Amino acid sequence: MGRAAPPWPVLVVFLAPAFLLYTVFLVFPLAQALFFSLFEWTGSVRGGFVGLRNFAELFGRFPLNEQLPRAFLHNTIFFVVTMAIQVSLGLLFAVLFQRGIRGKQFLRTVYVLPFMISPLVVGYVWSLILNPTFGPVNAGLKAIGLDALARPWLGDPTTAFPVIMLVNVWFWLGFPMLLFAAGLAAIPEDYAEAARVDGANSWQVFRHVTFPLLTPVFGTVTVLTFIRSFNVFGLVWALGGVDGGPAGSTDVLGLLFYRTAFRGGVDAFGVASALAVIMFLVIFGAAMLFRAWFHRIEAGLT
Repeated sequence: MGRAAPPWPVLVVFLAPAFLLYTVFLVFPLAQALFFSLFEWTGSVRGGFVGLRNFAELFGRFPLNEQLPRAFLHNTIFFVVTMAIQVSLGLLFAVLFQRGIRGKQFLRTVYVLPFMISPLVVGYVWSLILNPTFGPVNAGLKAIGLDALARPWLGDPTTAFPVIMLVNVWFWLGFPMLLFAAGLAAIPEDYAEAARVDGANSWQVFRHVTFPLLTPVFGTVTVLTFIRSFNVFGLVWALGGVDGGPAGSTDVLGLLFYRTAFRGGVDAFGVASALAVIMFLVIFGAAMLFRAWFHRIEAGLT
């Protein structure tokens, strides 16, 4: 016999703190950003209602009209590359750990530890590692005779952004690995045994049984990776600087928002708020589309 639900006053008492925090730190800032984006600002002084003029400024005023598409493209590439590498390696490591390799507890801790550290700290540490003068990466390449490969990794426009994406993958790899490990542990062993009885080999079991059953995990990883990729700020700031250097090759929406808000001139509040609203709409809309897509895939499996 099921346990009766607690009375509504008890539910209110327990839910009120979480609801209050959610409202104060998420709902209110979003509503405030939308409100600010619809008015003219002179410093911190609010002027008259201007409708969508601040949004038009983002797409029509130099240099925002050049920086915004470039930053959006960088965030998109950031998501695609991060998703491809993290999903592949995260799933691979989760499968290996499930099979009981030696030292798996130690390795699991090593992979999980980085994303518990502040992105700024991780970024500054990697900027020292990649330093062209005294960094161990270039020193190691020179020590083994590969002097031609040593370069200013974060100072070259052709290598800066790929390096930052690889650092981000290293930083967050443990997160999808844990999710995939939990998903694999939740799959009943009876399914694999039934497939083996029917003559399936290990690869066929993984391809036709395990992989489809991980669809909910893939959906969760995709949505969270997209949100994180389009909100990335601290790691890119620490490695590429607030201007997204060199030559804008590492510029992302988070950096553009920061520069617009604090360096954008007297009307910075309105234009930066418009950019924040656009970022929210892109992230929220894409997250909902991904969620609906994976839900349709899940429905097709049943």
